[in-house]
Amino acid sequence: MTRHVLFILIFVLTTSRMKYRILLFALLFLVGKNGLSQIPTLSDKSQISLLTCAAGDELYYAFGHSAFRVQDSALGIDVVYNYGTFDFNRPNFYLNFVKGKMIYSLSRRSFNRFLFDYEMEKRWVKEQILDLTLPEKNKLLAFFENNYLPENRDYLYDPLLNNCSSITGNILLEQFGDAIVFNDSHLENRFTFRQLVRQNLEINSWASFGIDVAFGSVVDRKATLQEHMFLPYYAMNQLKNTTKSGKPLVERERTVLDYNEHTKNGFFPLSPLFWFTLLLLFTLIVTYLDYKHKARSKWLDFSLFLITGLIGTFLLLLWVAADHTSTPKNFNMLWAFPLNLIVAFIFVFQSQPPKWFFKYLQIALALLGILVLLWIFKVQIFSPVLIPLLLTLAVRYGYILKFSKP
Repeated sequence: MTRHVLFILIFVLTTSRMKYRILLFALLFLVGKNGLSQIPTLSDKSQISLLTCAAGDELYYAFGHSAFRVQDSALGIDVVYNYGTFDFNRPNFYLNFVKGKMIYSLSRRSFNRFLFDYEMEKRWVKEQILDLTLPEKNKLLAFFENNYLPENRDYLYDPLLNNCSSITGNILLEQFGDAIVFNDSHLENRFTFRQLVRQNLEINSWASFGIDVAFGSVVDRKATLQEHMFLPYYAMNQLKNTTKSGKPLVERERTVLDYNEHTKNGFFPLSPLFWFTLLLLFTLIVTYLDYKHKARSKWLDFSLFLITGLIGTFLLLLWVAADHTSTPKNFNMLWAFPLNLIVAFIFVFQSQPPKWFFKYLQIALALLGILVLLWIFKVQIFSPVLIPLLLTLAVRYGYILKFSKP
């Protein structure tokens, strides 16, 4: 069949007659549809492995990466199936990200091309070759190829429950069922989702602070054994402690790229703790001067009410109007109170505040106290970087209450 196709191809390319060129296009279409789309049958020399890649410097690389590799030296196959692909150019990319409707895709590329990025960034890559029978390898390859079809490759991304790493455990269970057993002997402690995320970020960084503020109390529950696998490092360690039909799932391990772990050294003057402490000191000085001169700095009050109101409104929308699984029941709104956005304009520009405003300030101070209690009883864990900001609000609320009281 191949010799006939080659003969026709040479014949068509050496003639200028239109009808033969039409025949060429039809032939290529049939070959592409019926030949190239067929999934190859792997040989005894094939291997399927899990690649784990080190964390990088950018936020979307901060947790590492996982992908599957399929190789067969007899067939010349060496490709990586990567469930962590996203497209910045997709319509409404940032809006969908905020709404919790982020679409990720399965991509397929050669192993060398996949590895090139990690070589450039000097990030280590480790490989765990899975102990699978030949029928199991072919079954897994067929699954990947079916997933790679245009109508199947996209999926709804969830940073904690459905990402490129957590999908590893889901695929193994889906393909091999009860034969897969995840053991927990390697885990000394079970962590909450918030604790797991913090393990990969510097606590005094804007990224960590922003994530802590956006997360609701729902992430302060302990993750299950399999849920720990949303982090690639935990997925790699879990595979070491996973059996299939009573035998270790990982046949052997090797290091593909050997680089040191990237260290993150933050610059304190650019950190949130530095700026919030500076804000607290500035607020204390302004409040003291206001007290001494029996005045009130309206611009400072307006700024605090406006900014906390805007943050609170955003958090409320993440809770009730978005599809994120990690943002509901967020008690950060006790300090970032959404109604502050309205109060900023009603109160600040009036010479005499309305009577209800004093009750409002008392409620605002009480909410700060409730937040501390929720923190103590671990209903929700808040960022320690938040402490100077909470003190800033308490100082200013208390002063305004005293100054504006009839």
